[in-house]
Amino acid sequence: MEERSLRITGADSNFFNKITTTLTRILIPTKIGINSMLISMKRNSMLKYFEQCVNADESNDLLEKKYDTAYTAYLETLDKYVMDSIYKKVKNGTASEFEKNALSKYYEVISLKEKEYIDYKYRKQKYLIDLDWEGVKQNGKEKIKQKYTNFYIDKMDNLYKSILKNYSIKLADTTNINDTTKEWIYTRLFYTLDDYVQNILSLKIENDEEKYTEIIDDYTKFQNFTVGKLDTRDVIEKNMTLLGISRKLFTHSIPLIVAEQCYEKLLKDTRMFIQDTKISNKREKAYNLLITLIEDYNIKLLSTKVYWEKPEEKEQYKIFWDKYKEMNKSKQNDFKEYIKQKQILFIKDDLKKIRTSKIDYSKLEKYYKRKLVDYGAIKELHNKCISCGKYKGNIRVKTNKVCA
Repeated sequence: MEERSLRITGADSNFFNKITTTLTRILIPTKIGINSMLISMKRNSMLKYFEQCVNADESNDLLEKKYDTAYTAYLETLDKYVMDSIYKKVKNGTASEFEKNALSKYYEVISLKEKEYIDYKYRKQKYLIDLDWEGVKQNGKEKIKQKYTNFYIDKMDNLYKSILKNYSIKLADTTNINDTTKEWIYTRLFYTLDDYVQNILSLKIENDEEKYTEIIDDYTKFQNFTVGKLDTRDVIEKNMTLLGISRKLFTHSIPLIVAEQCYEKLLKDTRMFIQDTKISNKREKAYNLLITLIEDYNIKLLSTKVYWEKPEEKEQYKIFWDKYKEMNKSKQNDFKEYIKQKQILFIKDDLKKIRTSKIDYSKLEKYYKRKLVDYGAIKELHNKCISCGKYKGNIRVKTNKVCA
């Protein structure tokens, strides 16, 4: 009977599929309507307890528990909406582009569950809230929009901090991490910062610009990188700007030890770009970026560093810092000379670092030496062969050698 039933169904599959598809298309809007109503109810309940927690004069465990319960119920309703409504609409070919993208992002988040559970836990909350946020912005009443905006900023702030803290823990743990994994973490960290500045910080500045005057210049600079296609140098400069913003907004989520690793990563990428590019104009722009990056790294980060693992590194930095402060005194008197002396100081300091690196920076070293010759910081000495008397054009060679 089972085989016969399967054969009959198979024979009339087109007919039954048409009926099923038609019925599903009729029922889906009703299902969406029910889900929308449930979401609205759960959202209003959650917002009520959120406001009470914010306005409470002191911590109230019972109130916070009610808010947590309402928040969990709200997320569960949103999750159900994705599976009951959006999934079925995509499956039956009635979904909009927004709904198709929403489902695609949903599966992207779900894929993290097995391998990156902590990341998944925070990103799923972020995804669901973002999904509802789009609906509230388009269809919500003004009063609901304002209430939800306050909740949205507060909750997203906490979620982004948790995501960034998770990446920081991974980067700080050097016991069991390979270079490929590290590259992935760096990429995700900068991507998360980018996402935060575009979507959350922009909203916070829009609501209260005076509160963020300290970072408004960095924010304006970042906005220049949101338009047009970015090359490698642009991406590095954008990440440098994001890192500068993070030092003011995420000092706990991205502690100094991790920020230092991020700066070193950007320094490495910039050095490699200078070495690899064959276009002189691009190389010069990358060099100027490297000088800015070295200054940011030394002034914004190393100058605030308290604990040094190697005492000799601390002593070397003290020497560098004293020279930098002394040089800064001449800034007002002769700005051009100040710029030249600053570059000489930075190049000489970076030369010491790349010479002890495991990476082959021989091309960059040659480029640095040429810069120092141009600035008059070192002399170009030719390699004269004792035997034949010919000169071999090398920079800063101290002794004569015999030709091979």
